[in-house]
Amino acid sequence: MKKWLKSLLFALTLIVGLAGCSEESSNDSSSSEKDSSAEQEIVVNAMSEPPDLDPAMATDTTSGWIIDHTFEGLYTKDQDGKPVLGAASDVQVSDDKKTYTFTIREDAKWSDGSPVTAQDFEYAWKRVLNPETGSAFAFYMYYIKGAEAYNKGKGSVEDVGVTAKDDKTLEVEFQSPIGYVDELLTMWTFYPVKKELVKSNGQWAAKPDTYVSNGPFKLTKWNHDSEVVIKRNDNYWNKDVVNLKKVTYKMVNDATTYYQMFKSGELDLIQTLPTDVIAQEKDSEEYKVTPYFGTYMYMFNVEKEPFTNKKIRKAFNLAIDRELITKNVTKAGEKPAYSFVPPGVETPEGDFQKNAEDYYVKKDVEKAKQLLKEGMKEEGWETLPEVTLLYNTSENHKRVAEVVQEMYKQNLGVDINLSNQEWKTYLDTTKQGNFQMARMGWIGIFVDPVVILDYYLGNSPNNRTNWINEEYDNLIKQAKVEQDPAKRYELLHQAESVLMEDLPFTPIYHYTNNYLTDQSYEGIVYPVNRYPYFKWAKKVSE
Repeated sequence: MKKWLKSLLFALTLIVGLAGCSEESSNDSSSSEKDSSAEQEIVVNAMSEPPDLDPAMATDTTSGWIIDHTFEGLYTKDQDGKPVLGAASDVQVSDDKKTYTFTIREDAKWSDGSPVTAQDFEYAWKRVLNPETGSAFAFYMYYIKGAEAYNKGKGSVEDVGVTAKDDKTLEVEFQSPIGYVDELLTMWTFYPVKKELVKSNGQWAAKPDTYVSNGPFKLTKWNHDSEVVIKRNDNYWNKDVVNLKKVTYKMVNDATTYYQMFKSGELDLIQTLPTDVIAQEKDSEEYKVTPYFGTYMYMFNVEKEPFTNKKIRKAFNLAIDRELITKNVTKAGEKPAYSFVPPGVETPEGDFQKNAEDYYVKKDVEKAKQLLKEGMKEEGWETLPEVTLLYNTSENHKRVAEVVQEMYKQNLGVDINLSNQEWKTYLDTTKQGNFQMARMGWIGIFVDPVVILDYYLGNSPNNRTNWINEEYDNLIKQAKVEQDPAKRYELLHQAESVLMEDLPFTPIYHYTNNYLTDQSYEGIVYPVNRYPYFKWAKKVSE
């Protein structure tokens, strides 16, 4: 009865609010086809195919969403988002705060029932750092003694400060004290992998029947471009807190379609609502908006004309009305982004972002026109080289791109082209540098400026702009070892100032996440830097 009423209400809403929109669905299931006997399950929308479910190789939030449910690190997060011990039962810290000695839980097991060992962690971390692995997130381990040298081919794996003393004892040596080790180690890059399995099968993460993990859920199905299914891992040490027997991730990236699927009961949770429906949904009990510690931006390839010229990059920044975009296009509570680091970082002087106003970039059409003219003169161009803005396929990304396209036309007299690609292809294209200007989002693995600013380090594989600035890199390096909080934040402000002067990107807005969630579920956690977490989720009513 509930689902019938839901469907009827949706049909009426559709006639009034979405007349003419496509009703095509890329999902071949219906609410009537869901197994009513399997009460403890949830169907959510991942929107796109996860590019890689190997913790060493994943760089995107879609893959990370699934990996966070199938694996667990030495630390994990509690229901309040605080780091707590996970696969480790104990940790001892040396007096100089450089050496951490972890005890792996006696009851920590892989999904195949075999024990998780300290050797699995040592192997996993050194595999990430191995240059032959090609992990784009290896630089997050540079805090560890000898890690950077090994990853860059200048040191030995034996010098990396990660050592299994025995099956249950892992020693980690850091280069200097770090105030956020527990937060850092909750990131999926630091998850273990089963040494014996991964060494024998390089494609272990490609299929459910070879995928072995240690988290609350295990991978059981992967129909590419259709769905991923994970089920409760009965070998998980803390399995008693896991209520859901099954989580299904559908892959539907058309916003109108997945909204329809939620309304008809085919999906229990969706995110990134179509902007057309936010106004009518915002007062619903099913609607939820949460902060999301990240920045939506357009990257410039500084080795591709016309963005080889700094004045032209700045002109493209100053021609954008970010407030108009957040109020009239995205409309989900996003904050206009005038710098890179999102709000939410409390410092001794207040919010980090508010103390960055000296180097904000805001709309200034006359200045933008002047800089464009000066930049073209410097390059000897009578006409600007043709520009194409690339984005990954999504209705909402398309809408933002079309508005930005019009702003450039109206404010700069520049016509740009738009092009889109599916997510996995898009990641490959931008990684290879085959773009002039491209959409990207960056989410902090924890709430600190350094994990945002890391994106534009010269040696970061995630920095696809080809921008390298020695001063910027040195300031970040100093900040990572600075023990005085006030001095540390000042160094990070200086680094962001350098970034905002050279502008290898244009910030658009700071994220929020908006969701519709079936109210028959409770215990879903909505982190500020991850997608919803289902470890404690429970279905309480039909």
